[in-house]
Amino acid sequence: MRDYRSLTVWQRADEVVLDIYRITGEFPVDERFGLVAQMRRAAVSVASNIAEAAGRSTDPDAARLLSIAAGSASELEYQLDLAARLGHTKDPIDVTLGYIGEVKRMLRSLIKHWRSGT
Repeated sequence: MRDYRSLTVWQRADEVVLDIYRITGEFPVDERFGLVAQMRRAAVSVASNIAEAAGRSTDPDAARLLSIAAGSASELEYQLDLAARLGHTKDPIDVTLGYIGEVKRMLRSLIKHWRSGT
């Protein structure tokens, strides 16, 4: 069992969650049950699945959850880009997109490591 709070990938994912909540807080009201809910759910899914993976006793279980987190990160990456193209974001999204990319790279590395059992 690992302490998820000590994982750099979780720390970065947690920053992304906070960014997404801040960014989506400025979206139009008509997106509250659409894109806002989807983006927040995807962001929380990334950090939550990393935390759950850290609590698993076997590496294959952890790798499966990290794969789910990676999928949610890709989903969020698209949604953030879409929101910007729709004109919903007031601030630049480059930093947050960079954080999401960083999380995805770290997840790929961890998945590979935990699948190999080393």
